[in-house]
Amino acid sequence: MKNYNRFILSFIFLFFSYTSFSAVQDTLVSYDDLEFTDGSSQENSEEISEVPDDLVFSDGTDTVSKDTASATETQKAVSVTDTEEKRSLWGIFIAGLLGGFAAFIMPCIFPMVPLTVSFFTKKSGSRAQAVSQALLYGLFIIVIYVALGMLISITFGSDALNALSTNGIFNFLFFLLLLVFAASFFGAFEITLPSSFVNKIDAKSDKGGFVGMFFMSFSLVLVSFSCTGPIIGTLLVEAASKGERLGPAIGMLGFSIALAIPFILFAMFPSMLKSLPKSGGWLNSVKVVLGFLELAFALKFLSNVDLAYHWNWLDREVFLSLWIVIFALLGVYLLGKIKFAHDSTVNFLSVPRLAFSVIVFSFVVYMVPGLWGAPLKSISAFLPPSATQDFDLTVGNFGSAAKHDPTAKDRKYYSIFHERGTPKGFEPYYDYDEALAAAKVANKPVLIDFTGWNCVNCRKMEANVWTDPKVANLLKTEFIMAELFVDDKTELAEDEKYKSEYSGKNIKTIGGKFSDFQASKFNSNSQPLYVIVDTDGNVLIKPKGADYDIDSYASYLQEGIDAFRAAN
Repeated sequence: MKNYNRFILSFIFLFFSYTSFSAVQDTLVSYDDLEFTDGSSQENSEEISEVPDDLVFSDGTDTVSKDTASATETQKAVSVTDTEEKRSLWGIFIAGLLGGFAAFIMPCIFPMVPLTVSFFTKKSGSRAQAVSQALLYGLFIIVIYVALGMLISITFGSDALNALSTNGIFNFLFFLLLLVFAASFFGAFEITLPSSFVNKIDAKSDKGGFVGMFFMSFSLVLVSFSCTGPIIGTLLVEAASKGERLGPAIGMLGFSIALAIPFILFAMFPSMLKSLPKSGGWLNSVKVVLGFLELAFALKFLSNVDLAYHWNWLDREVFLSLWIVIFALLGVYLLGKIKFAHDSTVNFLSVPRLAFSVIVFSFVVYMVPGLWGAPLKSISAFLPPSATQDFDLTVGNFGSAAKHDPTAKDRKYYSIFHERGTPKGFEPYYDYDEALAAAKVANKPVLIDFTGWNCVNCRKMEANVWTDPKVANLLKTEFIMAELFVDDKTELAEDEKYKSEYSGKNIKTIGGKFSDFQASKFNSNSQPLYVIVDTDGNVLIKPKGADYDIDSYASYLQEGIDAFRAAN
């Protein structure tokens, strides 16, 4: 029993850790094998309006080679994107699997396992028939959940799903939705479907055959909705935020497979039922722990909205304070000092509860220094940018101090991004053209940083890599930095709005402008993306995505510096 409790709690933490981790992975695209040309052949072709009489044509070798190179680069970019999409879908699938296993040990499903398996074994004339019925039962569970995922995929499509990840209204609704799920897990109410509908479906399960087995599976889905609903909702929200067309369907596939496997296995090996722990108060404890984690997870969606729309509600220390309180309460709950509506009395403290209480309280203590500016590198990807920290004792401790430019406040978009978006100690430009102009004056290369308010990989790079003295020194002294936020919702001035030649969309926001620039010039929409260009905007070396190896990233910067010096 104790070992099983240990497994349960370990699994819960693993599930939510992986869900968050998969979110981090999905924004990263590798550009190690991607090469860019300067596109000069295309520009020249557009400038020629007529052919002079004295023009001598060559064999066209150069033009063909450049066009071929350009096409090859596009193919490479598409190939990299396809590979990354597959990685993203695998991440969603595994998150679905973990969610399904977590749902299996919920109080709405776990007690039903012996009853369902007993139904198969007693009704069937042979063990083979019992196994075949269990397989059919599991198959229909998979079909029902995948159909739900496909419905969401078809209804929204990839473009709409991608828009959801940065849409303020939907992110705020996701935040409220996760709060509702958390309250449900805490026992405030149960999320159930209309009883009349559930009863009608359950009655049809008595028909027998394929139809009866389908409705029997459907009954499980409906009856267990009060427990599985919040998990499914969280999984679908997470999958939708990836922007992948098949994300919700793949997530539901993983979820349903994990949910169906135990029923099939126990039908094949009924003797294994004896090893299952008895249902009891520990099942509700699983729900409550999930409730705390849902509550913490909800704040990330609220932070996304807060940053993109400049509400300034959740500074880094406010966010951390809320997490500290949430996880401290979780630790107190595991010690048995807090009791919710459906909890059983904890007569003594078991070893697993004590062990996980220690882990949770250790995590709380780890977060406390973050209130004074500690990087908290292990969770930095999920926190608001360090620039939102009002009281920071670490400023100036990383790398050489940047020379303060008294005219920096006059830079375009400075007031929008500098105070809340830029890591402290750096003074980049926020407009590409201004950065190029400054680079010509300083005779330095430009490091373009395509970033975003909601980019978890960007936060991780800033906290884990940019804070290294060697990297910070290179960034501050050898480059003109251009930090371009692709998801900012600030409207452009009327004379700056335009229709994109690349996508055909009307560009109305600062984020839209930089997103269009990244997609049209570099054939990418993933962040972070680092591009080193010369004073004329020509790419010096291959662009790079997130690289958490400090030495590797420093070498990349040095390679760009060397390429710039060699060309000048």
